[in-house]
Amino acid sequence: YVFGTQVAEVEVDTMTGEVQVLGIWAAHDVGRAINPRGVEGQIEGGVVQGLGQALMEDYQTKNGHPVTHGFAKYILPTSLDIPQINCVIVEDHDPLSPLGAKGIGEPALVPTAPAVMNAIYDAIGVRIQHLPATPEKILLALKEKRQREEIIAAE
Repeated sequence: YVFGTQVAEVEVDTMTGEVQVLGIWAAHDVGRAINPRGVEGQIEGGVVQGLGQALMEDYQTKNGHPVTHGFAKYILPTSLDIPQINCVIVEDHDPLSPLGAKGIGEPALVPTAPAVMNAIYDAIGVRIQHLPATPEKILLALKEKRQREEIIAAE
């Protein structure tokens, strides 16, 4: 089994719905880090994929057929979108695997989107329910929140 956790720090522009990720802290149990620089690269790569999943990548299908054709409208993270990624390698040697190592490829991807979504919630008080958290979804969620608050205030 592998274990890991991540924390994201974000700023959300409530006028535009844009999210800027300021930093990611990623701590992962990799067993024995045979190549620590390679492990950091795997963690960073997983985080970048997770950022795309959380904020940009919106593959659409209709009746099982792709609506998103090509990468012209399928936004992927670029080097300008990547925040400071702080890797913490936790070494808890696995006695059942070769050299005590554990996998880190996909485990570094999995917690990124939840960390970003929770950071957005912490920043604006609205939970975005479906990935990616696009500016349009954030603005709509903020509008609905304001409407709920106005109804409560009027009562």
